[in-house]
Amino acid sequence: MSTDQSSNSNGGRLQDRVILVTGALEGLGRAVSLACAAEGATVILSSFDQADLEPVYDQIFDAGHPEPAILPLNLETATESDFIAAANVIGDTFGRLDGLVHCAASAPFLSRIDDYDASEWERVIRVNLNAPFMLTQACLPLLRLAEDASIVFTADRVGRQGLAYWGAYAAAKFGIEGLMQVLAEETRESGRIRVNSLDPGVLRTAMRASLYPGEDPNSHPDPATVADAYVQLLGPEGRGLTGRALRVEHGRAV
Repeated sequence: MSTDQSSNSNGGRLQDRVILVTGALEGLGRAVSLACAAEGATVILSSFDQADLEPVYDQIFDAGHPEPAILPLNLETATESDFIAAANVIGDTFGRLDGLVHCAASAPFLSRIDDYDASEWERVIRVNLNAPFMLTQACLPLLRLAEDASIVFTADRVGRQGLAYWGAYAAAKFGIEGLMQVLAEETRESGRIRVNSLDPGVLRTAMRASLYPGEDPNSHPDPATVADAYVQLLGPEGRGLTGRALRVEHGRAV
């Protein structure tokens, strides 16, 4: 991973910050990546495959924003060593990390608990809970090197009030809320890292379309409409805010 950290001369709310976004290939992760870049951040784009991320990279670069970086990372198969190696690459390239945004998610189907396949349960828990934990843990030393670091876990309404058939995905999102609260308490005293969860609401994404194929996708907002709420939490506006289970309301984190 190589990049030029030249700054956007126009400035922005995230000027000179280095921010890692998972799930940057499409949907919410892509929208958040584009919004962060537009606000002056050097964005580390992470998803399964480097080639898939190149169009997002090109879109940011061609717009004249700070040159992004690409960090391929398969959350389903990555081991603890892989996450540590990824953090080491970020450290060697940038020397610190100012923001970590967990947008990657996987909900392959809806199913009754009675019928849930155990191996699929473990896979969904791994992508939506275990992988975010391991990546966050690996990146904590880099986040502590920043003066004002922010971790944002993407939440979901089904991880705050359980709904039938959401199975392992809902269980994982409940776990994310617990992880957020524990980490926020452990980092609160230093005041250098803030940790929050943010529920963006139901959006027009490929995951939603796969779960509800008969639903009109235009009945839900585009992910770009909520991206600024992530910028809010990652930048100076979010200072002093930690340990909060937030939601997006009228484009803001509340």
